[in-house]
Amino acid sequence: MNKLIDILNWSEEYLKKYSFSKPRLEAEKVLAHVLGYERIALYAYFDRPLENEEKDEVKRYLKEMTSKNLGFEKVLKNSTDKNISGSDIENHQNSNMELLEKSCEYLEKHGIANSRIETEYIFAHVLGCKRMMLKLNFSKKLSDDEKESIRKLLLDRVKKRKPLQYLLGYEEFFGYRFNVNESVLIPRPETELLVEQCINLLYGVKNPKILDIGVGSGAIAITLAKEMDESAVLGVDISDAALEVANGNMELNNAKNVKFIKSDVFSNVNYHEFDLIVSNPPYIPEHEYVGLMPEVRLHEPKLALTAEKEGYYFYEKISKEAPTYLKTGGYLAFEVGYNQAGKVRDIMEENGFENVVIVRDYEKIERMVIGRKK
Repeated sequence: MNKLIDILNWSEEYLKKYSFSKPRLEAEKVLAHVLGYERIALYAYFDRPLENEEKDEVKRYLKEMTSKNLGFEKVLKNSTDKNISGSDIENHQNSNMELLEKSCEYLEKHGIANSRIETEYIFAHVLGCKRMMLKLNFSKKLSDDEKESIRKLLLDRVKKRKPLQYLLGYEEFFGYRFNVNESVLIPRPETELLVEQCINLLYGVKNPKILDIGVGSGAIAITLAKEMDESAVLGVDISDAALEVANGNMELNNAKNVKFIKSDVFSNVNYHEFDLIVSNPPYIPEHEYVGLMPEVRLHEPKLALTAEKEGYYFYEKISKEAPTYLKTGGYLAFEVGYNQAGKVRDIMEENGFENVVIVRDYEKIERMVIGRKK
């Protein structure tokens, strides 16, 4: 029982047991208050999952209502847990919502896509809560320090075009949290598909050995290690700063079966029996770099973005050397740029890989190229 409609139905039944008048209405009032919605809007979000904190808050109100035999509005009015009256709560909610709306308009005015979501993430970050719990935290007055922190983050997002993930210091990837800074690329949703493909390739392989080339934040290597706990994963990168971030994320996610070392591609790799080599290497041609959106060009590391030979340098180098480090029948899996899949397939086939396939991402763009060592 996790969806809004399920919690609402359960709350109604709970109040019925205590002979409450209009239990459905009372249950709706509780849910609307906890989630920060208009009561009538609850049914527009009937499929929305509730966080554990939200469910706990609902249960707390229901328990207080039944123990005191009071309707929700009287419980809220008499509530002493925050030492403020119901009218004060409403005033704070209105004031904070007004600030949220103005902040959203500010980002939208300056061309920030998904301005509503980004604004909510910034507010939740400052208030120390999850985004889904934001409106519940609006029942208290924002301090001057909190407002100033929000203002600074909004300014950095607009004036410096600093990506939201760098402002918050993390990104979610495959259900795991990865800390990021400007020494590593921000993990992208399409790369989750590459991870899914790798997991499928190794289905049934006992204790698979995996090499991730160009680890950055460690998102691919750590996720594979977590999803396949019998695997052994080695991640390599040439950047000391990136390796520091990756090692921090390894500890953060308690990934015990992954190791990171400094290596220029295969230069410091001594093992030669990998079941899978995966890489999301730099692939943007130098002449395209100047046309990148400012969030990328001004903040993400150029070393992890651009490559020589019109972006094909690492595909050629890895494809040429990978057979020496793969078992017979082992796989090589690449993420590629939007127009590079055909050329990368040719490069892999020229270097002895067979059954080379191209896989599209959510936007139907040819995004992955995967082949097998003969």
